Amino acid sequence: MNGSRRRARTVLGVALAGLTVVASVVAPATAVAAETGCKVTYSVTGQWQGGFKADVAVTNLGAAVDGWKLGWEWPSGQQVGNAWNAKITASDGKVTATNVGYNAKVGSQATVQFGLTGTRGHASTAPLAFSFNGVTCVHGGKQLTAMKQVAAMEPGWNLGNTLDSTGGDETSWGNPRITEALLDNVKAQGFKSVRLPVTWSAHLGQGPDFQIEPGYLARVEEVIRWALARDLYVLVNIHHDSWQWMSKMPAEHDSVLAKFNKIWTQLAGAFAEYGPRLTFESWNEPVFTGSTGEPQEMQLNNELNASFRDIVRRSGGNNATRLLVLPTLHTSAEQARIDPLVEHIRGLGDPNIAATVHYYGYWPFSVNIAGGTRFDATAQKDITDSFDRVHNSFITRGVPVILGEYGLLGFDRHTGTIEQGEKLKFFEYLGYYARTKKITTMLWDNGQHFGRTTFKWSDPQLFAQIKSSWTTRSGTAYTDQVFNAKSSPITAKTIKLNLNGTSFSGLYNGNIALTRGRDYTIAGDQLTLTASALTKLIGSRGYGVNAVLTAKFSKGVPWRFHVITHDTPVLSGATGTTAKFEIPTAFRGDQLATMEAKYDDGTFAGPNDWTSFKEYDKTFTPNYADSRTNLTPDFFGAVKDGQQVTLTFHYWSGAKVSYHVTKSGGTVTGTTA
Repeated sequence: MNGSRRRARTVLGVALAGLTVVASVVAPATAVAAETGCKVTYSVTGQWQGGFKADVAVTNLGAAVDGWKLGWEWPSGQQVGNAWNAKITASDGKVTATNVGYNAKVGSQATVQFGLTGTRGHASTAPLAFSFNGVTCVHGGKQLTAMKQVAAMEPGWNLGNTLDSTGGDETSWGNPRITEALLDNVKAQGFKSVRLPVTWSAHLGQGPDFQIEPGYLARVEEVIRWALARDLYVLVNIHHDSWQWMSKMPAEHDSVLAKFNKIWTQLAGAFAEYGPRLTFESWNEPVFTGSTGEPQEMQLNNELNASFRDIVRRSGGNNATRLLVLPTLHTSAEQARIDPLVEHIRGLGDPNIAATVHYYGYWPFSVNIAGGTRFDATAQKDITDSFDRVHNSFITRGVPVILGEYGLLGFDRHTGTIEQGEKLKFFEYLGYYARTKKITTMLWDNGQHFGRTTFKWSDPQLFAQIKSSWTTRSGTAYTDQVFNAKSSPITAKTIKLNLNGTSFSGLYNGNIALTRGRDYTIAGDQLTLTASALTKLIGSRGYGVNAVLTAKFSKGVPWRFHVITHDTPVLSGATGTTAKFEIPTAFRGDQLATMEAKYDDGTFAGPNDWTSFKEYDKTFTPNYADSRTNLTPDFFGAVKDGQQVTLTFHYWSGAKVSYHVTKSGGTVTGTTA
């Protein structure tokens, strides 16, 4: 994201014994020299506490040699012990293996083998790169076409709010330092690529050179090496610099372009020999201030993208064919922002280019404003329209697309901004439709989803839905809530299922299968829970969730129904300030969906006065634990002094409750309607 701080572990050890890494690169043949290159197979064949054993095989892909030297660096701080069939020395973390007398000669296409033991800390991560008599062999697999590589990067994960932090180091926004264990666990979740957002501005020297702080560049390189050594694809970019200083390009064209070019010149040089699994993205969420309009902004974005590509390609090495990723203006999927990038890429004539856009959903739904509480047909159409435009504009023309970030904007404030069932339907459909349109997805995670040290998901149900969407569809339903009023007799409840190409296979209460015909009935896509079954499930009719039912389908993940006893919430009068105003609320098992605010004349009150429905969590938020409904300073900051505002609270059961608030200076009075 731009301009804001969005926010089954496998332990390394015996589990990595037998790890095999194959590294190779072949330099193009010339008229005066035989083809050169090498292939290295590095296998960790044994590990124990504090030590390891590795076997190494080197295939000479060039002309025959008489005497050889293989060099590498260990990414996990290992130290050399003993060796056989080679002499090994180490200095300042750099390791060199040289031939012994009887294996000095290695013919073209011939292989020489040796072994070694060493000491280790927590890991024995394989080296990223090797050099054989000066020829670099970079780990990372063979070069793929752009379309195949982007497909191989699906699914991807953003390591957000870390190296993209704008403070002194990667911990300045509250996340811990990146560890190898984190990357191990990210891979274990099924991710194939990691987007590594990096903000460079706090780590640059003065112009005209704008030298990147060596220690910071080394840290970025270390993380990249760790990820590549785990066979993860890595996408590196210029991130929050976009709004910090690059956005000033309309007024400061030459200085912004010069600084941008210096950064990419240094990065291209530092990573020129890295293998094709490393990908560069020119910059994040292009934005400009003080422009003459979008035509100028699109031209400037094209200019930066073109300069980025030219610098990387001219730097040589593997950069000559490295996959490069170019964003639309604002990384928007609107057709008016897509078209200029389509034409720009067409003009480049470069087969190793991908486009990128971001997607955070239909805005009213994504932040829960203007009554956008449900993932309805409008919210779904926003996905299909966006992804159709991207597919038809780029992919049908042979340009792959990376959805560099996706999620819900409401997550910026709280992951509960969107009701759980509606949230799950959004991610189920997004994953499915992106897959059908051949768009590679990269989940935005600023630390609020996957624990950086616990390696656990804060919402396992959400991740299960996301992961399932990578390969198949899942059945869902109109709702995941079954409300029963305590003050009324229990009656049968009918819920529409969204089968999504699946078939219903059963309904369960825990591990107990409910009986079709007695406990529930199915008629097409209509699931009816019988009154007798609900009576048993609800029991003593205490407020809140009485039972959780699980609907299973022929494929995908199950869907949960929360059986809830409720009555209409009761609000009480209160006094407070614009800085802190809390309405005593007996929720009585119900849950708050949204809030309207109107003056007595019917006009809309509060922020975003084009709608009566206010933004969840930004203007109001329920506190179920303390039986309070909080109104925020943001809300009162846009309320007229001395004028009564009628609030209408909408609850998920369908109940509505009105309440009056009046602001007088810094004091707020609340009364029941």
